[in-house]
Amino acid sequence: MNEHPSTLQVTTDESTDTSQAKLKPLRRISTIWFIPLLALSIGLWMVYQQWSKQGPLITISFPTATGLEAGKTKIKTRNVDVGLVKKIELAEDLQGVIVTARMNDSVKNLLHKDSQFWIVSPRVTLNGISGLGTLLSGPYINMAPGLANETSTRFAALGSPPTTPAGTPGLHITLNSDAEFAYKEGDAVIYKGMKVGEIEDTYFNFDERVVYYNTFINAPYHKLITENTKFWDVSGLTVELNAGGLKFDTGSIESLLTNGVTFGVPEGIPAGQQITQGRVFDINHSYEQASEQRYKLSAKFVILVKDTVRGLHIGAPVEYRGLEVGKVLAINPPTLSQNSLLDKRYDIPVIISIQPGRVLLPDNQEGLDFVKQQTLRWVSEGLRASLKMGNLLTSALFVDLQHYDNTTPATITRLADFDVIPTVSNEFAQITAKISAVLDNINQMELKNLATNTNVMLTNMTETAESLRQTSGNFDKLVGSVQGEKLNSALLSTLEHLNTLTQDFSSGSESYQEINQALRAIQQTLSDIQPLILQLNRNPNSLIFTDGEGPTLEPKAATHGESH
Repeated sequence: MNEHPSTLQVTTDESTDTSQAKLKPLRRISTIWFIPLLALSIGLWMVYQQWSKQGPLITISFPTATGLEAGKTKIKTRNVDVGLVKKIELAEDLQGVIVTARMNDSVKNLLHKDSQFWIVSPRVTLNGISGLGTLLSGPYINMAPGLANETSTRFAALGSPPTTPAGTPGLHITLNSDAEFAYKEGDAVIYKGMKVGEIEDTYFNFDERVVYYNTFINAPYHKLITENTKFWDVSGLTVELNAGGLKFDTGSIESLLTNGVTFGVPEGIPAGQQITQGRVFDINHSYEQASEQRYKLSAKFVILVKDTVRGLHIGAPVEYRGLEVGKVLAINPPTLSQNSLLDKRYDIPVIISIQPGRVLLPDNQEGLDFVKQQTLRWVSEGLRASLKMGNLLTSALFVDLQHYDNTTPATITRLADFDVIPTVSNEFAQITAKISAVLDNINQMELKNLATNTNVMLTNMTETAESLRQTSGNFDKLVGSVQGEKLNSALLSTLEHLNTLTQDFSSGSESYQEINQALRAIQQTLSDIQPLILQLNRNPNSLIFTDGEGPTLEPKAATHGESH
């Protein structure tokens, strides 16, 4: 028997007089304790389930925390909630804020190292209006999953929504320009009037002094980018004045409001192979400049201009018999200066090019050598260069190459490393010379005597005119008098005839009596035929048939004694 007091229970048997103690074991745990234990187990199970299903905790660095609130601001992707901001605190260097967020477990595989985060709020830019839905719901953090194989829990947020979210199908390329183009993030890339891409961001290289534009071409238009594709500017409205005249060029309506770039393969250039990886392309000023790149080689010459070069610009055409064969490359370059510009015998050097491809020759060294040899041979046969006006509106000049007869034979000379093509005076110099000769002849005339004679002649002409005026007045008076006399005579004759006529028809005249007799005869005749008219009114056929009152006439045979 266990004698421990905690395990014994003493009982008394009431049926006997003698008291006996019975020992029974006590229960260690009461059944009432199962209820809190069950509740605790359920709670632990729920905590475990919540802990096992919650996603990772990530940190995102932002420049500012504008519009963000811990416990309220959500993280979304494709407008689906995937996380919640838990804590917002300042960065250690005070250069931004650190946002701690709890992500859903379902998106833990989307937290790639290159995933992008940015704050979505109302934005109004030249490219459009976005984020209006947050006016009521408040800003939220948007996430664009990346494509990298590595995952991460630390991210740096973007200052603004990305132009091209990560994972968008297409092609990333880089455009560059050393010209004063002003592209910015979001400017359009246009192809045949359609927007097919955007400029994502810009970067200025201080060493090269060149601006680079990271650009994205959307699929499937990225297949149009080949190794021979050229890009050129189509921003706003371009107005160009050159030897060809006045030219207006515009892109799409969107590029009129902002800026834009277009691309294509210029005519005469093969398309080449498709670009599948990022590559750097130059931005040309215009399609014409982009098209010029198909001509690789050019023969360079120098012309020495004795006249003015005002109106001649770099890029002006060089023409041979009206066909463009090259371009003006430089005007008065410092390397070709012969002597002082103030020397009146100074000839202005102009470097021009003749391109084999423009004259239908192979664009290679063989074609280049042929152009040089042919041009120098023509120079010895009378080929000369001159400046001519291409357009009266713009006064732009171009270089014209022509064969001239009766020219002084020229020897081939060189200036620096260039062969020299002789020049002749342009059409303006010739016109100026003729005008100067005419003015010289006028100056040699005796203008004083001419002026005196002219004054005498003008005085005589004045007197003659006054005499003619007086003669004209007298003539008018004479004509008026003659016409008045004739009119009076005619009027008197008319009145006399009218008086005679009225006398003929007056009472008692012979004509008056004849008219009265004729009227009485007409009246008697009407009285005589009045009974006949009355009878016809009563019986219209009485002229043919009898009315039955008189004897009826019967036809009889004629007798011998009667006359027929």
